[in-house]
Amino acid sequence: MDPNSRFLLKVFRRYYKENRPIMPERFTRREFGFMFFDKTFVQRHMAFSRPEELNRFMVAKVPSHSYYSTAYYRKPGAPTMEEKEWLGAELIFDLDADHLEGAAEMSYEEMLERIREEMAKLVDSFLLGDLGFSEDQVHLTFSGGRGYHAHVPEENVLTLGPHERREIVDYVTASGLNIDWVFPYSKVATSQIVVNGNVRTNVAKDRLIPPADTGGWRLRMRRGLMELVDDVCDQDPKYLRAAYPSMKGRALDKAQEDVRRSRRIMFEKNTMASLPKGTQELLVRTMKEDVACRLSGEVDEPVTADIKRLIRLPGSVHGKSGLRVTPITREQLSDFKPLEDAVPEIYTDDPVKVTMRRDYEFSMRGERIKAKGETEVPEYAAVFLVGRKVADYGYASERRDPLF
Repeated sequence: MDPNSRFLLKVFRRYYKENRPIMPERFTRREFGFMFFDKTFVQRHMAFSRPEELNRFMVAKVPSHSYYSTAYYRKPGAPTMEEKEWLGAELIFDLDADHLEGAAEMSYEEMLERIREEMAKLVDSFLLGDLGFSEDQVHLTFSGGRGYHAHVPEENVLTLGPHERREIVDYVTASGLNIDWVFPYSKVATSQIVVNGNVRTNVAKDRLIPPADTGGWRLRMRRGLMELVDDVCDQDPKYLRAAYPSMKGRALDKAQEDVRRSRRIMFEKNTMASLPKGTQELLVRTMKEDVACRLSGEVDEPVTADIKRLIRLPGSVHGKSGLRVTPITREQLSDFKPLEDAVPEIYTDDPVKVTMRRDYEFSMRGERIKAKGETEVPEYAAVFLVGRKVADYGYASERRDPLF
């Protein structure tokens, strides 16, 4: 075992001697899995009959990563999935910052803030909003790494299969959203003419706007259209083309004039009939190509669709950050700061020697830390830096391990 792993193992063991993991509901029906500092595989197909058994295991073995199944099994410790006898699974939503656009250019702190905002959006707009769950039915957890989990363990979702769960993902992400269903065409007879003795009716086709008393994606898109219309009326063409890439060509200048004249009446009558056809289609295309994706939620589809998933064990510590996998309420999510709120109290302020692999600046426990070269940092910061492979334990120039 290398010095980095030995350092983390020592601190993690101290943590587990003083802190028990948080047992999930019906834990005797769950499969558990672990990774270790001296192994490269996941040890899974494990079950525990009492919380004390799990606690003793973690103190003795000191896992680097700890997991439990989102599924319930009749025989969770059986060696194969078929033998376990699946009984149901929680509905899980996993948001990880590495899925964010531009994540590679963000600092760790910036990623955590962005993904926290995405989780709040997912919970408020979709889980508590469209899907109708209550706050006590949605269990939130900071993953200890770069994201958050939302668990829904309600009876009416436990037996949903992969297909039904993928449909939920499609709904949240607006995958396959039919823009003609959101903004359907009206068909209004405008005139009649007689051709060779046959009466023909001319029909005007205008886009309808979802009414204010609708729900789901129609209401979300109505509100999105209102914001788009405000921008079209109030912003200059240069801003609009940058903010809405589908708004191209010279037609934008005329569209602005059209929309300014019709802004009020459009939403009073829930129709775009007061707009020329070209302007109607410009707005609808922009809603489809630029706005719908911004109104959608971020979801890791394979996690939500997987009915036999292993997920981070609350109360354990994350081997790549040293941060605690922390259950939180929706209210706590609004101001949750992982580098303050998920740092275990048992980590000390004692100085620890580290050798930085690159210069690194961050805030932790309210302290701004600038680390470079061979330096000393508080133990809690050393765990984080070594776990994230930004630093190595000890001074490279000393070439020795002072632990053993």
